[in-house]
Amino acid sequence: MKHIIIVLIGFGLSFCDRKDKEVIHDFSEVDIKVIYEDSISIRAIDIYHDTLLGFGFDRGYGFINLKTNKRELSFFEEMKIDHDIENWIAQQRAVCFANTSFYTLGIGSPARLRKVDLRTREEKIVYTERHKDVFYDAIAFWNPAEGIAIGDPTGNCLSIIITRDGGESWQKISCNDLPKTIKGEAAFAASNGNIAIVGDHTWIVSGGQKSRVFYSPDKGERWSVFETPIVQGTSTAGAYSIHFYNKDNGVIYGGDYTKPDDNKANKAITTNGGKTWKLVSNGDGPGYKSCVRYVPESGGKEMISTGFTGISVSNDAGQHWKELSTESFYTLRFINDSVAIAAGKGKIAKLFFK
Repeated sequence: MKHIIIVLIGFGLSFCDRKDKEVIHDFSEVDIKVIYEDSISIRAIDIYHDTLLGFGFDRGYGFINLKTNKRELSFFEEMKIDHDIENWIAQQRAVCFANTSFYTLGIGSPARLRKVDLRTREEKIVYTERHKDVFYDAIAFWNPAEGIAIGDPTGNCLSIIITRDGGESWQKISCNDLPKTIKGEAAFAASNGNIAIVGDHTWIVSGGQKSRVFYSPDKGERWSVFETPIVQGTSTAGAYSIHFYNKDNGVIYGGDYTKPDDNKANKAITTNGGKTWKLVSNGDGPGYKSCVRYVPESGGKEMISTGFTGISVSNDAGQHWKELSTESFYTLRFINDSVAIAAGKGKIAKLFFK
C-alpha cells in the first residue's frame, strides 16, 4: 500500500526444503551488532550463500559483503529521481537473489523490475508496468527458473507477475484467473513479507479492508483464498507478514501501525496449510510488527517478530512472547538457526540470538 513505509531476505530458505532436524533454542536474549549505517530507509534485504547481502532502500539498491561487512556497491544512491529519465529508479521495497542474479523491484508507476548479474553487476530491466494504481510489494522464487512478485490491485484482483524462464521475462496473471479482491484490499510493502513459499506451495497475504490469505498449490497456476481473523477493516490494519515453517504450519502477523501498542487480533497460526487460522496471544504479547519469521530448525515452535516497535520471540508457536529489544527494525531474515540480519531506518545489523 502506498502509505506504508516498511519493508526481505533468505532466498535459500524460500525454495529449499526445510530440514527435519529440530533444536530447542529457547532464546531469551539478543546481541545486536550494527554493520552498516547511513541516512537511508532500508525496506528490503536478501542473503546470497551467507556471504552477500542485497538491500533495497528509498534511493536504490546495494550490496554488503557479509564476510567484511563492507559495502561493495550501491546503485543510484545519489541519483535525482526524475520521471523524465527512462531508467529512473523508485523506492525498492522488494529484492531477491535467484541463481546468479539479484532482482530488485520498485514501487510506483512505472514499476520496474531489474535483474542484476552478480558476476558483472550489469543490470537490465526485465519488466515494466505503468498504471496509476501500480504498487509492487514483494518478490520471491520457487526455484532458480520460476519466481513471483505481487502488488496492489490495478483492477479487481491482486497484481501477480510470474517468470518461468529464469527472470528474463515476466507475465501478469489475468484477473479472470485470480480470486477477486474487494475495494480497499491490497498488500503492505512490509519486509517482502507478503509471500511465503514451501516447495510448490505459495501463500500471499493481503490487508486493509480485508486481510486474507491467497493460496496456490502449484506455483501460481491455480489460486484460492481463505479468510483470517486478523484485525482488518481500515487502510492501515491487517496482516503485514506471512511465513510458513512447512506446508502445514504457518504464521501471520500484523496489526495497525498507527496503533502500535494494540495487541488484539494481530497474530494467528495455521496447522492445515492456511485453510483456517487461529488467533494466538490475543490481547497479550507484542502489538504491531511488520515481519515474522520462524527460527530455522526449531520444529515450527520458535519465531521472531520485529518492527519499529522492537524485537520479540515466541518459543511456543506464538502462544506467548518475550520482548528481546526495543531497537527498531523493519525486516529480518535468518542466516542460520541463531544469527539473523535485520534492517530498518538508517541501519543494517547482525542479530545474535541466545
